[in-house]
Amino acid sequence: MKPSTHRPTQAVIDLAAIRANIENFKTYIAKKNGITPEIWAVVKANGYGHGAIRVAQSADDLVSGFCVSNLDEAIELRSHGIVKPILVLSGIVPDDVHIAVNLRVTLTVPSLDWLKMVAALDTLKDLDTSHLKFHIKVDSGMGRIGVTSVDEANDIIALGDKLGMDFDGIFTHFATADEVNTDQFLSQKTMFDELVNGLTRRPRFVHSSNSAAGIWHTETIQDIERLGDALYGLNPSGTALDMTYKITQALTLKSELTHIKIIPEGATVGYGADFVASKDTIVGTVPIGYADGWTRDMTGFYVLVDGQKCQIIGRVSMDQMTIRLPERLPIGTKVTLIGEDGAEKITVNDVAAHRGTINYEVVCLLSDRIKRKYTNG
Repeated sequence: MKPSTHRPTQAVIDLAAIRANIENFKTYIAKKNGITPEIWAVVKANGYGHGAIRVAQSADDLVSGFCVSNLDEAIELRSHGIVKPILVLSGIVPDDVHIAVNLRVTLTVPSLDWLKMVAALDTLKDLDTSHLKFHIKVDSGMGRIGVTSVDEANDIIALGDKLGMDFDGIFTHFATADEVNTDQFLSQKTMFDELVNGLTRRPRFVHSSNSAAGIWHTETIQDIERLGDALYGLNPSGTALDMTYKITQALTLKSELTHIKIIPEGATVGYGADFVASKDTIVGTVPIGYADGWTRDMTGFYVLVDGQKCQIIGRVSMDQMTIRLPERLPIGTKVTLIGEDGAEKITVNDVAAHRGTINYEVVCLLSDRIKRKYTNG
């Protein structure tokens, strides 16, 4: 999707905030654990909506590698000059292994069956498999992908050796590291630790720590810290757990009033005519809608205009929404959807709480139609 550069709606990304979030995490871990693990920045899903390329380029000198969700995201990073290690966190289509080899992209092996499919490829004989680094994924309780026994992991290592591949790492992912109750977390940690201890050999990288584990369970940090949500200044738990070090939210979302009118008592606004004015009402139109990721359930929430909270009225449309204004204002007046205006502030967590979801989803849903503007780069 092409960004709408001629529309006033834009997400402003403070790259200095992202860099500070990395530095603050490093300082926190050094003081807490006295260790210096490698930091791999998680820039999947277009950098959690912040823009993977610019985020990766800005963070490049502060991190040791990057994590993405699929091969296309890795290709995008390589095509924009990122040369550091890139780990694809999910399994890829076996037929595409040659792309990973050629671009020196590290793959996740999710199962022995997957690696057998790779071994059966006719094209494998034409590849220099010594350039294919892989990490074994362990399903310690997440239930998505990964091996569940040490025997399967060791069979993968043996087959990888036979194929001339580089067994570079093994990892898992915690399902509840951001929650108060630690029962599931401890069960997963125990399973992963026992499996790693049973390997025929230890790879270069053993890692299980995402942002949440790195913040609230620093004892899990091993060779790599996969820094995701906290990289962007977002608390992985939402509001359930307090942050243990300083983070700064990197994204703000801004727009402008494009139309202002006064509607009389009894007039309706929006699809379904759900909003009915109880008195003469000043209505402003803002060019953002559910096609931009500003979803229909934002009706009833608010934005900031001239430092005041202004309620979203009527249904959010595909491209526009309407708000109740305290007074008639000029076209072009700034509207803050996420960020600060005067003494008022709207955070990503505030938006998530209104939707009944998590901050990850709010920023990841911001579509490519919204122009990204970068500051302090």
